[in-house]
Amino acid sequence: MKNLLYLILTLLLLNSCVKPNEKGTFGYDLLFLNKNKKTIVLKNNNDKCQLVIIPDYQGRVMTSTSNGLNGKSYGWINYDLISSNKFEEHFNAFGGEDRFWLGPEGGQYSIFFKKESDFTMDNWYAPKPIDIEPFSLIENSETSAVFNKEMQLINYQGYEFDIKIRREISLLDEEKIKKSLNIEFDDKISYVGFQSENEMKNVGNSNWSKNNGLLSIWILGMFIPSENTTVIIPYKDSLELTIYFGKIDSDRLKITKKNILFKGDGKYECKIGVPPKNALPFFGSYDAKNNVLTIVEYSTSKETSYVNSLFKYQSNPYAGDVINSYNDGPLKNGKQLGSFYELESSSVAKELKQNEFIKHIHKTYHFEGEIEDLNVIAKKILNIDLNEIKF
Repeated sequence: MKNLLYLILTLLLLNSCVKPNEKGTFGYDLLFLNKNKKTIVLKNNNDKCQLVIIPDYQGRVMTSTSNGLNGKSYGWINYDLISSNKFEEHFNAFGGEDRFWLGPEGGQYSIFFKKESDFTMDNWYAPKPIDIEPFSLIENSETSAVFNKEMQLINYQGYEFDIKIRREISLLDEEKIKKSLNIEFDDKISYVGFQSENEMKNVGNSNWSKNNGLLSIWILGMFIPSENTTVIIPYKDSLELTIYFGKIDSDRLKITKKNILFKGDGKYECKIGVPPKNALPFFGSYDAKNNVLTIVEYSTSKETSYVNSLFKYQSNPYAGDVINSYNDGPLKNGKQLGSFYELESSSVAKELKQNEFIKHIHKTYHFEGEIEDLNVIAKKILNIDLNEIKF
């Protein structure tokens, strides 16, 4: 049955004038993913706006397009790892524009390190339920899909979390995009927008407390880099930027009075984080080579308790980041996960009683067109003139 479906899809793509070997198109990626995994495709706007989800990868949005099968594929995909049908020991970087994750990664309440282990990458392991285990599909329509998953996780203190996850992916139409961003655009710009609505419920027999450690929902998007990709993070107040993995030079990181500008070329490993006091509800990136503006919108909170994922014992484990951006690059041993950059947002960490839950919404929008048209959106949402970005 799987081979038959793949053959049918191949014929449909050929009839729509998509070249199966034309890497970089949504059609190419859809063929590849269907060959290797079971997929769910959401579509609207006469099939121009599409995205593909893999239930086996935690209901992950792998990639999307604003121009149908012939259009650009916006998500980064690890073709070699997926086609190998093998799992890595520490972490499986399959790719994807919206993947479900949980924090903290580091610190005394980490769920990535075993008790009493040193905080080094050799001891860091992604929990299997959010790395290689599938989420169950419970509802599906042309523009949405709902998944759930029950899991048990143990943190560095030995505390066991019993969790139920509900995750809904929705493809947004033009009206919802314009309303959500409070913008207008015409047919000179192609667009696609989608959201993940994520709930984490305490289904255990005890209440979660700060003394035992708390969890946060963490959504990460992995995107295709270019030499001319810049991550743009507007901020407020006096900035206290978190820097991971050592110093970042000025040719990769610039701070203006309004924005953090961070190079997303996939050639140098570095990461930044923005705390709640500085975070605004929008951030994004601009690929000047391919004329693609990406906007991320996420649900915010007046609470300020966010998990800290630094790889060390922490004096304040709930003074973490709301926004993160990671640029991939070679490790000291020369190996590299891939070539991508990430746009990430996190929920608050709350003390949950039995059957209480927290929710986090993460929205991703792509706009493709001429710079003068994209600039109207960038100025309003990201508070920046795209012509002024220079590294």
